[in-house]
Amino acid sequence: MRDTVLIVDDQSSNRQILAEILKNDYKILDAADGAEALDLLSAKESEIAVMLLDIVMPRMNGIEVLKKMNEDKLTDSFPIMVCTGEGSMNVVEQCFEYGISDFIRKPYDSEMILHRVKKLDALYKARSESNAKLKRAVAVMQNQNKILEKQAEKQKRDNTNIIDALGTIVEYRNTENHNHIRRVKAFTRVLAVHMKDEFPEYKLNDKKIEMITTASALHDIGKIMIPDEILFKPGKYTAEEFDYMKSHTIRGYDIIVQIADNWDKELMDYCKCIARSHHEKYDGRGYPENLKGDDIPIAAQIVSLTDCFEALISESLYKKAYSFDVAFQMILNGDCGAFNPKLLEAFRNSKEEFGKIASEDVSETDPKDVIEETNVSM
Repeated sequence: MRDTVLIVDDQSSNRQILAEILKNDYKILDAADGAEALDLLSAKESEIAVMLLDIVMPRMNGIEVLKKMNEDKLTDSFPIMVCTGEGSMNVVEQCFEYGISDFIRKPYDSEMILHRVKKLDALYKARSESNAKLKRAVAVMQNQNKILEKQAEKQKRDNTNIIDALGTIVEYRNTENHNHIRRVKAFTRVLAVHMKDEFPEYKLNDKKIEMITTASALHDIGKIMIPDEILFKPGKYTAEEFDYMKSHTIRGYDIIVQIADNWDKELMDYCKCIARSHHEKYDGRGYPENLKGDDIPIAAQIVSLTDCFEALISESLYKKAYSFDVAFQMILNGDCGAFNPKLLEAFRNSKEEFGKIASEDVSETDPKDVIEETNVSM
């Protein structure tokens, strides 16, 4: 408990006068010079409420005491009032630079000393209490923040797992390559990172890339609404059947809208735009809305390319797999429809990383009738 005043003055009469003024309200410690004062502080610092300090003293003067206390970070522990006959402006400035709270020149009035000591004591104790409350509040907030971060991370993992599970249901139902979702997600992440680094105008960042990658798993969720006789038809579609097959984009969007309320809004927005627009083409010849250029959301543009490329290197009901190099060149040549030139540049620069992901063996297929085949298979 801080209930003691430390009086530091080389004149015993001054120490006695000050002790007499303060003894009814405080316990008293006194020191005849700076060195003795520092020894007392070392032993009794936690008890000191206020320190009264003279400047002109033998062995160690008041300025030297303040300098040492400042180095040891003691000037914030309790208020220091300088009581001295030395009153030059240079000394006053030095004292305040070292962190004193008040400066009184001798001779001083006893009532004024008592009043100012009590005032400083009360202010410092109020400040200390406020600081303690603030620290406790910050600690509580930090703890709550950690809990919320853990909950958010768990929610994020749960969302990702559910989305992956939904995407896998579609993947297994349409009997295509069961690595499709995994590889589309991997390709999507790589391509999105290249777009972020090479074309900052699209304002991609790590958080958006993570969401786009997660959302890519639901690009074909609408296929669960396509009847088996159309989805599993081994031959070419009729015009009516192909129109119905293309409706999986709108149906997927509608499914996600129905479940979006309990999910992260930004993540669901990416899921919706990817499901709806991943078959749009940069020249406006895609579906369902014939969007053109950058009217197509960049997330959908990225997944459109990665979905198409993964379908090319995978075997399905409709075709054998193309080799990696052939499929890669087909995308660049526009054999699968028009893609954003900037996206193609990022795709070209990501070839080595795509090659590591697509490390499984794929059989060779001649690149003919590719537009019809890839439209049917995706």
